[in-house]
Amino acid sequence: MFITLEGIEGSGKTTQIQIVADWLMTIGRDCLTTREPGGTPIGGQIRSVLLHPENSDLAPAAELLLYVADRVQHLETVVRPALAAGRVVVCDRYFDATLVYQGYARGLDRGMIRQLHQLVCNGLTPDLTLLLDLDPEAGLARAWRRIDADAAHAKESRFEKERLAFHRRVRAGYLDLARREPRRFVIIDAEVDEQAVREQIEAALKSRFKGNAG
Repeated sequence: MFITLEGIEGSGKTTQIQIVADWLMTIGRDCLTTREPGGTPIGGQIRSVLLHPENSDLAPAAELLLYVADRVQHLETVVRPALAAGRVVVCDRYFDATLVYQGYARGLDRGMIRQLHQLVCNGLTPDLTLLLDLDPEAGLARAWRRIDADAAHAKESRFEKERLAFHRRVRAGYLDLARREPRRFVIIDAEVDEQAVREQIEAALKSRFKGNAG
């Protein structure tokens, strides 16, 4: 099974991905956690270009192609081999993020983005997508507290520096995708405390792993 976590900046994906992995371990499932961009050594170099705040003039089409390049490397060397070995792969961001950030928010043609994904990634689609949803202002406030607390995060703050309107388009895009694919998406209320978020995620996982969850 291929599980992805999506959401705006500050939605808590990095924290919650470990909760997913821990729950899967409790039912005896071998799990690999990874992320995009940067789930491979080559992807790490691409990530440094994509997220560095000095690269504010990166053209939207160039941004898109860098994300696609990262994804091709990630799928070929990490995701597909793990799935073929019977492992559950849990990924922090995937194609939906590209469709939302570069399509809905940047304004690139979403049909073209889908065609590109089909062409170079064979259209691999997650079995379950957990969308951590919250108000963009609240998410950005959380993200900036993290950046202020850890200088390393400042080197990956290009998207946090975008205008609030950009992040509102991102959220609207995610919610639109969730409405279009209700069987794949589960919307998680990320405005609540961490324990309440955990409970929502575990409930979503139990519904998909009914035969193993006890």
